[in-house]
Amino acid sequence: MTKQLLAGEVALVTGAAGDLGAVFARALAEAGASVVLADLNGSKAETEAEELQNEGLQAFGVAMDVTSEESVADAFERSMSRFGTVTILVNAAALMKEIPTMDPLALDLTWWNRVMDVNLTGPLRTIRAAVPHMQALGRGKIVNVSSGGAFIPSGVYGVSKLGLVSLTTSLAKQLGSSGINVNALAPGHMNTSSGHEARHHDDALVAALSHAVALKTLGEAKDLVGGLLFLCSSQSDWVTGQTLSIDGGWIMRL
Repeated sequence: MTKQLLAGEVALVTGAAGDLGAVFARALAEAGASVVLADLNGSKAETEAEELQNEGLQAFGVAMDVTSEESVADAFERSMSRFGTVTILVNAAALMKEIPTMDPLALDLTWWNRVMDVNLTGPLRTIRAAVPHMQALGRGKIVNVSSGGAFIPSGVYGVSKLGLVSLTTSLAKQLGSSGINVNALAPGHMNTSSGHEARHHDDALVAALSHAVALKTLGEAKDLVGGLLFLCSSQSDWVTGQTLSIDGGWIMRL
């Protein structure tokens, strides 16, 4: 990975204190970007940022609740004060392990609305905050973290993530004339702490899920980094409205 790939860019990553978000933030910083680590757990985001700062990387941690327009606006204001602009937005904040395991007909609508508010409306809030800054520059990269679960029956989580795919295509069409690329990543079954909690640490289930993918293994967070950097860099300047599946050959769409 070249440290010059994202030199001069400013990236904001939501959910940056989580399993994937923290890896994404580090990868962007190591590629040369100044990175804002935003998370509901502001203290953990600040700790993650301090670790990057101690390695000589440009990073800043900030509290952000993606369900609150005021919180999103405040986080962007603080980010602008620190780095001046934002050219990359990565929407990694999401609910997964917390969601009750029941079908949509049985799920309390309070939970349904909460999942949609975080996983679907949350990215829309942050995109609305980022777009004016990107339009002022005439360019920008937005990457929404969807899921392979968007393409199979997987309850409210899958519905929210498929909605994010649709939002990605809609905004790609709308923002293309402003030089803003909007794409998504769709990770498969991941070997992360949140993934294991969502699977209730069921070794038999893990074995079955691994067997179901072509490469016969769960993914590691680092396996997503190449796709992320591609979508955040100038290498993807002619790519928009796409969802890149990185899942070991789990979801194969014709």
